[in-house]
Amino acid sequence: MASRGSDRRLAASAAGGSPTGGRHDVRLIGGLWKRSRLPVADRPGLRPTPDRVRETLFNWLGQDLSGWRVLDAFAGSGALGFEAASRGAARVVALERDPVLVRSLDASRERLKAEHLQVIGADAILWMSRAETASFELVMLDPPFDSGLLDQALAAAIRLVAPGGWLYVEAGEPLGDPPGGTELWRSSRAGAVHYALLRRSS
Repeated sequence: MASRGSDRRLAASAAGGSPTGGRHDVRLIGGLWKRSRLPVADRPGLRPTPDRVRETLFNWLGQDLSGWRVLDAFAGSGALGFEAASRGAARVVALERDPVLVRSLDASRERLKAEHLQVIGADAILWMSRAETASFELVMLDPPFDSGLLDQALAAAIRLVAPGGWLYVEAGEPLGDPPGGTELWRSSRAGAVHYALLRRSS
């Protein structure tokens, strides 16, 4: 992993994208922007969440996120955050440290006229440690698999989830025991991707 800003390993075939002159894209699978494509820049370590994982996640959550506040903490291509916005989330915050990816996210936001999606160029863990408590109904975490950031990210994210809200985690290995204050709601695996949905105690 070259940087903390590159939050997903490049796996275009798993993500449903295809190579096009050194670039790839990923297709949104539901909601207002269904079948719209997001560019996936050729950045070290970039790995968009695969189509079937996103489909399963939003089946678990329900397809209508109207009124939800959502945080995509390691945004990368923005696939998770744009899926949430496409399904009616009232506010989506996408955090990304890599300036190239920040510009790409901003371009996608403008193209789709996603006015309720905010792109912030920031270190995700530092930003979460300073954010308001219980300010999101859904926080999504997909830090670089080999970065060793998952435990720090979990600790910073839990306090941001509103009571009864959701914490989604994607990693290269099973999550293990859920952090205090949460319960494991669902979990699954797609190839090398382990993913789990936790619920915050109410």
